[in-house]
Amino acid sequence: MLRRIKRPLAIVAALILAFAAYGCAGRNADKAVSVMTAAADNQELETTLELSGVLVQAQKVDISSKISGKVISLGYNTGSAVKAGDVLIQLDTEVLSAQLMQAQAGLQSAEAAADAARNQASITKINLDAAQKLYDRTKALNESGAVSQSQMDEVADKLNTAEKQFENAAGPAQDQAQAAVNTARANIKNLQAQIDNATIRSPIDGLLVGQNVNVGEVLSPGVAVISIVDTSTLKLKSTVTQDLLPLLSAGQEMDITVDIYPDSKFIGTVSSVGPIAVNTGELFPVEIAINNNGSLTAGLTAHASVTAKTQGIVVPSSSVIQNGGESYIFVIKDNIASKRVVKIGLKNDKGTQILKGLNAGELVAVTNAGSLTDSMPVITN
Repeated sequence: MLRRIKRPLAIVAALILAFAAYGCAGRNADKAVSVMTAAADNQELETTLELSGVLVQAQKVDISSKISGKVISLGYNTGSAVKAGDVLIQLDTEVLSAQLMQAQAGLQSAEAAADAARNQASITKINLDAAQKLYDRTKALNESGAVSQSQMDEVADKLNTAEKQFENAAGPAQDQAQAAVNTARANIKNLQAQIDNATIRSPIDGLLVGQNVNVGEVLSPGVAVISIVDTSTLKLKSTVTQDLLPLLSAGQEMDITVDIYPDSKFIGTVSSVGPIAVNTGELFPVEIAINNNGSLTAGLTAHASVTAKTQGIVVPSSSVIQNGGESYIFVIKDNIASKRVVKIGLKNDKGTQILKGLNAGELVAVTNAGSLTDSMPVITN
């Protein structure tokens, strides 16, 4: 009796499981998303490369005094435009001028002493020549017996003395006199340089943007008191990712727009592309030089753009999903969507370059990509 009851129950259980499996299959079929696909293709992609940044001055010079001195006049105030060579600061040179006069008098004295030393050398040379002639005559007479040996010795002593006097006058005495002349000239040169340095001039054309000095103050050497910036050329400083580096090169022209002048267009030239990434990671510094027509100032935000072309694997832009700093697509194979994280490069409204994570020829979901999940079944159209 028990065996008869167990068999019908087993049949019922099997039927229930079969219906359950059929129902699940039906529900999974209902969950399949309809998508259109496109094949990843190796092709050229053209887009507009855009960079953003802040305008900075191309050159800034901090000016300090080379000597210590009291300020007696200032040529310009903050905000003034200056030219190279314009006098910015004049220091007092009264003491230096007096010292220069003394040094010039010292030079005259030294030159007179040098002349006297040369004259003395000439005199000693005359004396030496006379002593030499006397010695030669006396020696001849001594050899013939007409002059005693004591007379000969006396003449020899005079020649020896004349030789020593000439050697000193023609050598050490003149060297000492010339050294005094050289010292006096160096002193004059040094004082003249200090007087020249008392007039502080602008080394460049530019704008005076900082002045930390007043008339009557005493400047210390090496302390910056004025800043001049070159505003004729500005630089747009920005950064690019490493995959965009090959698209930029020094000398390349770019279109520039400045936020506060949206209707004006400027032309910039890439002046440098940094070979070393900045501290933030895979970002490389780029500087773009812009000729200033007078309307631009440092600190303005600006944007640079240029048409760029690249060759590589390209997919429709609608297939790429970006979320949380991650880019991914869904590869479709055997009606199953597989999530694939990718690295993208250039893109435009129609296509996006895939740098890593996808092979040419693979099918990607173009429509309803945002509705897909990994391993989801799809219906392709």
